[in-house]
Amino acid sequence: MLIRIDAESARPLFEQIAASVRTEVLAGRLHPGDRLPAARETAAALEVNVHTVLRAYQELRSEGLIDLRRGRGAIVSASAAPLSELAADIAELVRRAARRGVSPATLAALIKEMTP
Repeated sequence: MLIRIDAESARPLFEQIAASVRTEVLAGRLHPGDRLPAARETAAALEVNVHTVLRAYQELRSEGLIDLRRGRGAIVSASAAPLSELAADIAELVRRAARRGVSPATLAALIKEMTP
């Protein structure tokens, strides 16, 4: 699993880490039951504070994408399975929006507004 961050981005590092994990799940490279790297290992590899990684993992847990268990670490939850199934639908929506001149940021805002 590859977690990417951009130190020059205005987006907080923990959000970038969480987004990277979401992308891996969406792309089907992470599956329910897969273990994420330990927070300390990830922090060392990315050269960030361990609390930054833990905050990302907490965000993913609150979204239901991972389970955090003492002694077992972070594991992709069963509720993450539908994400990879939606990948093709999401890609098609992004392509359709682009053909109509709708930017990804605008599309994301529209989706957020429509969410109950």
